[in-house]
Amino acid sequence: MGPILVLYYSRHGSTKRLADAIAQGAMAELSSLEANAASSSTGESFVRPEVIVRSVASLNASSNGASTKEPGLNNQGSGEESTNVSVEESNPNAAPTVTLQELERCSALALGSPTRFGNMAAPVKYFLDSTSSQWLKGSLINKPACVFTSSSSMHGGQESTLLSMMIPLFHHGMVMCGLPYSEPALHETRSGGSPYGVSHVALDNAVTLTEDEKSLCIAQGKRLAKLANALWHANNPETTHGA
Repeated sequence: MGPILVLYYSRHGSTKRLADAIAQGAMAELSSLEANAASSSTGESFVRPEVIVRSVASLNASSNGASTKEPGLNNQGSGEESTNVSVEESNPNAAPTVTLQELERCSALALGSPTRFGNMAAPVKYFLDSTSSQWLKGSLINKPACVFTSSSSMHGGQESTLLSMMIPLFHHGMVMCGLPYSEPALHETRSGGSPYGVSHVALDNAVTLTEDEKSLCIAQGKRLAKLANALWHANNPETTHGA
């Protein structure tokens, strides 16, 4: 079973916080699966996969060094800085930049972007547009995926962003993993959160998640890891459980 990939683009840190919390939930679920396998009397083994957090490269410069920065966006629903600063420059603790090989070998994907006028940020779309080879090979077919976003206003286009991010993943044959209303925080949240995927409302560029937002992130990560394990086992019946 390949690693669970949590992939995001962030300019001010809000989307990164969501990614880290989703990764925390995925790791917790994998620990639980590992413990259950160890105590099982059936003799099944569980080879615990990695959870890797990666960032999408900013559109800062072309290969010849010419500037191709995203324009300032006046914070239109973005929840992120409007200055032309890359994720690496604005956040020195950003995760390593993802490679197409990491995407190809993952067993599940959590994909996050700040909201840009009700849609995903340009660097995320640019990255997805570069995955034709993986699409042709069917590398992501039958693997679970979820999406997450951040905006600077309560009605800044979060749900349309989440839905738009799902479209290329459906083209890749992925199995979308939302959030069921059995999650109590989905009923109680007065900030981010939706059945389409977790989100954060970054009022005044606040990057700190509310308790409800963090709870939903962890639940999303757990569900993604659980589905990854189940789908891997179903698609690879000849292997040992979770291997």
